Amino acid sequence: MSTRTIRALFGTSLAAAVLSTGAFLPGPLGTASAATPPVSGTAIRSHLDPTAGRPVVAAAIRAHLDLDAGQMPESIVADRHGSVDVAFAGARQVARIAADGTVTVLATLPAPQDPTAVTPLLGFPLASGLVRAGDTFFVLYATGSAAETGVWTFTEGRPPRRFAALPADGLPNGMVRDGATGDLYITDSARGVVHRVSARGHVTVFSDDPALASTGFFGANGIKIKDGWLYVSNLDKGTVARTPLTGRGAGVFTSVATGLAGIDDFAFTGRGEQFLASLVTRDQVVLAGGGTVPVTVLTAADGLSNPTAVLVRGDRIYVTSAAYTTQRDPNLLVARLARR
Repeated sequence: MSTRTIRALFGTSLAAAVLSTGAFLPGPLGTASAATPPVSGTAIRSHLDPTAGRPVVAAAIRAHLDLDAGQMPESIVADRHGSVDVAFAGARQVARIAADGTVTVLATLPAPQDPTAVTPLLGFPLASGLVRAGDTFFVLYATGSAAETGVWTFTEGRPPRRFAALPADGLPNGMVRDGATGDLYITDSARGVVHRVSARGHVTVFSDDPALASTGFFGANGIKIKDGWLYVSNLDKGTVARTPLTGRGAGVFTSVATGLAGIDDFAFTGRGEQFLASLVTRDQVVLAGGGTVPVTVLTAADGLSNPTAVLVRGDRIYVTSAAYTTQRDPNLLVARLARR
């Protein structure tokens, strides 16, 4: 992809960051190459290495999506009957992908009112983080305008409405819901903070810890809750850090994993702090955390094309690829987690 094409699709800020940070760019015959090694820690082992034990097997593409229609999946949650729900970044939509790969649009967010508004970092309006609570959906929307940026909500069959406003100069990205309180926790990749949105829609800054800040492009990104702890990934720093949700030290993050350059989302496997992480700029999914050496378990050879999000559902793994810079085959990949 040329610099001109990147700028036309995603804005000057993303083009500059992609070209300077070594994000994936297409190579000869549609292959991809990465210029940036892991920022720290031990080198990530390949899933082709027999000593890795093949922790992920039977990878297959369930659905090939429409790049021209903006179907760039940015987040994923479980649905019923083997279906999953995703946010399509470029289409401003939430959609269901059935077990047979059929795509059904559930909601479309309104087009930006101000044509001069520019979304921070990316330059285009996008839907990002997605949460489902029963029949209620929450989805993040960023446009660079105060009129739309924030948390939107809807129930299936009804139009979306804004639930809580977020700063227009930020990029709300990942979102998770605390089932005990109903609070939403949201990463802002531009401002380097985590927002908390109460069940009534009141917004506060939960943390602005330095661990959340970027080093020039994207800061805080993916976010999960586990056993009373809030975990956040940082794309620029290649880290996952955690903080207690309540009590002493809440909002102060400590690192639990490093060496994950380009990390976007992650999902716990059910084995302590072990998780699977999508490395969006490296076309990889890695198994890391829990004190283990990171192992690459999925690559572009399996169909990854800028992987953005991971969902673990029993022994099934779902990975979304948005093809932001590869511009090839946004998709939903399904694989099996080998329980050893």
